[in-house]
Amino acid sequence: MPIDNKILDKLLPFVLKPARYTGGELNSVVKNWGDDDDPQRPRRVVIAFPDVYEIGMSNLALQIIYGLLNQQETVLCERVFSPGPDMEETLREAKLPLFSLESRQPLHAFDALGISLSYELSYTNVLTLLDLAEIPLESSARGENHPLFFGGGHAAFNPEPLAEFFDFFIIGEVEEIMLEVVETLQRTQRAQQSQRSKPSLLKELATIE
Repeated sequence: MPIDNKILDKLLPFVLKPARYTGGELNSVVKNWGDDDDPQRPRRVVIAFPDVYEIGMSNLALQIIYGLLNQQETVLCERVFSPGPDMEETLREAKLPLFSLESRQPLHAFDALGISLSYELSYTNVLTLLDLAEIPLESSARGENHPLFFGGGHAAFNPEPLAEFFDFFIIGEVEEIMLEVVETLQRTQRAQQSQRSKPSLLKELATIE
């Protein structure tokens, strides 16, 4: 279920720069979320930038991946950014999970959560994003019902410092193989009845060059 707009309407006037959390920008894409039980629903991917909206929106890779994925009819891609300290405090006090810009869906409702890692100083923000999203920090603590969590970008060339928290990394140019990653997710998660285990899916993803 998306975050109640009435609740947000009451909270946003009390944070700095509330437009960071409202979405609706020119060229943003809003697709039909679909029914969880429908095997033909789009694969839901949320891409995150572990810094505030103004910094994240200046990242060209994020824009390219967002456009690339939303060009696919079978994929729904939305965005999320690290909230400012005041919004983080507001979400925690209201006991609300972090949500996507486009449809205000909680991050744990997506099939996959990808984070762009541009610099090492954002590593701690990655953990804050997971915590605010009510997703267990360590990969080993997440089950089949949690979104697949992956990272890419310049600061992922040496993934070892964050290895315990991510399910997998894309090393190199993410844009070149992002569609292949999503196609693998679609192929292996097409029907809930035959959904493969997470270890099996990760092994198949590891075969992508």
